[in-house]
Amino acid sequence: MSETKEFFPDGTPIDEWFYDTKVPTLEELGKKYVLTDYQIVDDGRIYTKEIQALIDKVHEEGGGVIVVPQGTYMTGSLYFKQGVNLYVAEGGVLKGSSEIYDYDIKETRIEGETCKYFTALINADGVDGFTMCGPGTIDGNGFKSWKAFRMRRIWNPKCTNKDEQRPRLVYISNSSNVLVADLHLINAHFWTNHIYKCHHVKYINCFIYSPVEPVKAPSTDAIDIDVCTDVLVKNCYMEVNDDAVVLKGGKGPWADTAEENGSNERILVEDCVYGFCHGCLTCGSESIHNRNILIRRIKVHSGYNFMWLKMRPDTPQHYEYITAEDIEGKIINFININPWTQFFDLKDRKDIPLSIADHIVMKNCNCECSIYFNVTKDEKQYLLSDFVFENLNIKAKKDGFNEDAIKNVIVKNVVVDIP
Repeated sequence: MSETKEFFPDGTPIDEWFYDTKVPTLEELGKKYVLTDYQIVDDGRIYTKEIQALIDKVHEEGGGVIVVPQGTYMTGSLYFKQGVNLYVAEGGVLKGSSEIYDYDIKETRIEGETCKYFTALINADGVDGFTMCGPGTIDGNGFKSWKAFRMRRIWNPKCTNKDEQRPRLVYISNSSNVLVADLHLINAHFWTNHIYKCHHVKYINCFIYSPVEPVKAPSTDAIDIDVCTDVLVKNCYMEVNDDAVVLKGGKGPWADTAEENGSNERILVEDCVYGFCHGCLTCGSESIHNRNILIRRIKVHSGYNFMWLKMRPDTPQHYEYITAEDIEGKIINFININPWTQFFDLKDRKDIPLSIADHIVMKNCNCECSIYFNVTKDEKQYLLSDFVFENLNIKAKKDGFNEDAIKNVIVKNVVVDIP
């Protein structure tokens, strides 16, 4: 528990829940159901039906934990139920099928919309107290779909993420008190982790990875946080060929009025290490309201953007009370705020909805970057106000700072060294 009271950016106290980072042992997860005790073996065959039947059995018998022992066990879409946990042992691999027909099409949430799409490898909906942990690996086995997506983009540069049909690795929705800990979550076909309409979710000590080369793994976001409250991401390593921690919540000209959309609030990301990614903390591109976001004590090896606020001209957005502090490492853009027009669609709305970003703080950072301040002023689309840049030691090829881009900006003890 915390000895010193700490606060989110708007002054809301950080609840003691955020300081409890205990990971349960296998014995604490309930009665053990080991895959190999139920004729599910390491032989390269797909065991979706058998593993799902075991999940159903555990649920019907009052709960327990599915154990993936040493070896590699193949599957398509799995649906975890109340009381059923997952433990992947050392040397154990739960590996997804490379074929899209091994994943179901159901009503789901994807790219800021509720629609029919392919389910994930691991799915959990409406559960309380779900735990996935262990030193083993959940491997999406996405190489085939990455290559197919790249080929499709050559054929049709306008093809969307959903056009090359591929599943996410983990999708958890309408759930609470979720813990994902110690796992290697790798090689997702599409987004690696997607949580939607959840509260009190922790990602602790996870290794989240999809490659940049030799084949780029497209849109393999590390953690997509979509209409969620009270989320902790701690001591994780994230290296993916897209954004790392991404805040979503809906898109479209009236996205702020749709019941399925909403805000992300009280998100704490701390003590993490980033390999390559497009954005360390990204708001958007499907996002309408983010408040009380704190990212701190971060090391960045490489990437495109540290703080990236994607401003969609076809979506009303409000990003407020976001603080980044104690950041060190190498990045191309320290802060990037620009219009984001990919797949722009105002539908039949005539005006551009006005967006706002305010009370953004970046402090106590020591970074090397190409551009310190990559911010475009565009008051017809968005208004920026009440930013603080404090105690920054930046080595950059280009400063780029434009005080006129932000109303009420405070700059205190900022050194930008241009070689």
